Amino acid sequence: MRPRRNPAPARNRQRGAVAVMTALCLTVLIGTTALAVDLGRAWVVRNELQNAADAAALAGAGALGPNYAAPNWTQAEMKAQSAITLNRTEGSLLLTAQVQSGYWNVTGTPAGLQSLPVPSPGAYDKPAVRVTVSRAAGQNGGPLPLVLAPIIGINTMPISATAVAVISAPGYAAPGALFPTAISKCLYTAYWNATTGQPVNDPATGRPQEFSIGSTYHYAGCAASVGSGQWTSFQYNVQDVTSIRNLIANGNPLPLNIGDTTWIQSGVKNTIYNSVPAPADVLLPVVNSLDTGSPVPIVGFAPFHIDGAVNGSNPYIYGHFIAGYKAPSASGGSGAATYYGAVTAPSLAN
Repeated sequence: MRPRRNPAPARNRQRGAVAVMTALCLTVLIGTTALAVDLGRAWVVRNELQNAADAAALAGAGALGPNYAAPNWTQAEMKAQSAITLNRTEGSLLLTAQVQSGYWNVTGTPAGLQSLPVPSPGAYDKPAVRVTVSRAAGQNGGPLPLVLAPIIGINTMPISATAVAVISAPGYAAPGALFPTAISKCLYTAYWNATTGQPVNDPATGRPQEFSIGSTYHYAGCAASVGSGQWTSFQYNVQDVTSIRNLIANGNPLPLNIGDTTWIQSGVKNTIYNSVPAPADVLLPVVNSLDTGSPVPIVGFAPFHIDGAVNGSNPYIYGHFIAGYKAPSASGGSGAATYYGAVTAPSLAN
């Protein structure tokens, strides 16, 4: 009779294999858990840094003005740096960031922030502030210390976030942004200094030159102290006084971009001048041609301070151009825009 074999050694071998597999699985599980926990913390910190960078870049861009033609780069950088210290990461105040100013091309050509000086900014180059805020060696408490990842040999994680904010001459006017008077571009030759980005001053007073905007039926072209302008109903072909009064009160009913057309009304409509608000700062569409009874392309948006209006046989609105006007309900739009005195609120660049 054959002797019976003892099965114990086989069972012991199985137990040993299970122990090894268990140890390997636990190592993977602990490592995965460590990464999940610490990556979750890193994601929270990254969002905190991004929010801080966004806020600081917007604050800095908002301090670039009021002269869009000659931005105050130093003031903008100081404002952005100061704004960083109002933000926190993991409950601790941030202390520092890398802040740069220059021109940002919204088309990406060239890409990145163009270092100063930029002799001749292009139509798509916008004054900008770039902010990078980091948790790294020597910055804002150092890299993020990890809690569980050291189990797999990772002790810290550097984290950073970058934001760019720009200001722009308005290329887009939201509903309600515009006053229903279109003005001829030729007014800027006489009353606007494109080099300094400021209105032409009256030599006698040192203040922006006063001039009048009157109907093309009475004031053709841009003669001394008076220029041509005409009531516009924007994208609606209407000619009645009631409609224009409604547009004076409520602005353009539809959004308008540079390149869109605006309807130039025919006739003088003397009685409407009694409805002109004064004093008031308004944003006007600028056109090359004031062909009445037709749609004409918009080439820009310009701020104008209305001092008053005169009714009668030759009615007109009088006032002056203004600079550094923060245009409500306006943005840079998708195309190029010429600076005629209005700037948009700062916005984050894509």
